Amino acid sequence: MSGAASEETLATAVEDRDLASATRVLRLEAEALTELAASLDGAFIRAVDTLAGISGRVVVTGMGKSGHVARKIAATLASTGTPAFFVHPGEASHGDLGMIARIDAVVALSNSGETKELSDVIAYTRRFGIPLIGVTRRAGSSLAEQSDVALILPPVPEACPLGLAPTTSTTMMLALGDALAVAMLERRGFSAADFREFHPGGQLGSALLKVSDLMHKGGDLPLCRLETPLSDVIFEMTAKRLGCVGVLDGDGTLAGIITDGDLRRHLKPELLAERADSIMSPRPKTIRPKALAVEALREMNDKQITTLFVIEADRRPLGIVHIHDCLRAGVA
Repeated sequence: MSGAASEETLATAVEDRDLASATRVLRLEAEALTELAASLDGAFIRAVDTLAGISGRVVVTGMGKSGHVARKIAATLASTGTPAFFVHPGEASHGDLGMIARIDAVVALSNSGETKELSDVIAYTRRFGIPLIGVTRRAGSSLAEQSDVALILPPVPEACPLGLAPTTSTTMMLALGDALAVAMLERRGFSAADFREFHPGGQLGSALLKVSDLMHKGGDLPLCRLETPLSDVIFEMTAKRLGCVGVLDGDGTLAGIITDGDLRRHLKPELLAERADSIMSPRPKTIRPKALAVEALREMNDKQITTLFVIEADRRPLGIVHIHDCLRAGVA
């Protein structure tokens, strides 16, 4: 076998080994999550009841890799309607215990349940009657015994072949934190509109924008009456710069729309003397103010139009949204 062929064979063997290792890790962690789901019982319900019953915030804590997971759990809880924050157990022993109030609850993570840095946090919760939820793999550990609710992870092996690096255990902790956050979200009836309040930036915030967040309203609305001369309609359209004018009937409801295209199609010398209702298009496309902006964009693209009047059930215009408003806001 030539040197080049030997090197290629060696590279292939290394790649096969790496893929086998990755597959083994993912399968072990997937199996662990399946066992975790099967192990959930009344303790999980009591944990959710505990978190739902406090008037303060959820304080999540842990050391090392458990601490990193705890930060993520706190962030997920906070972003889904359950006020929460992370406290480092080492810093807690040097003054940060003052961040934990008697109306709060503490969720403490420790694989062994014997993490010494957690001892001051645990003692503090016991002294002041602060609810403590422990997440650990050892039912007989100090953390489990001192907790008001102990969530015990199933005894599955770590994916690390040495059995040392926290892998499967931290995956289970992370997933259990997600389960708590989603259960709290559903318990509180947290909606997509609520979610956007905590995620105003980036693509997620754009996806959850409502039409009412983007629409032009009040004095920016281009409107006229059925009997308005088209000379005035043109002035209104030019002043509001949205390429259209909504036409109102005697009750103030939306009867039709005139676009700049309508004006071009009906262009003739006597046009300026005619009334708005002579060239308007009846039954214009509309949308609800609480609809998502992505829905408005889809409607405009499907109908090949650039504007939608925003109305409620009484068909009185509350606003108007232009396709450029959606694009400027990053809606796509």
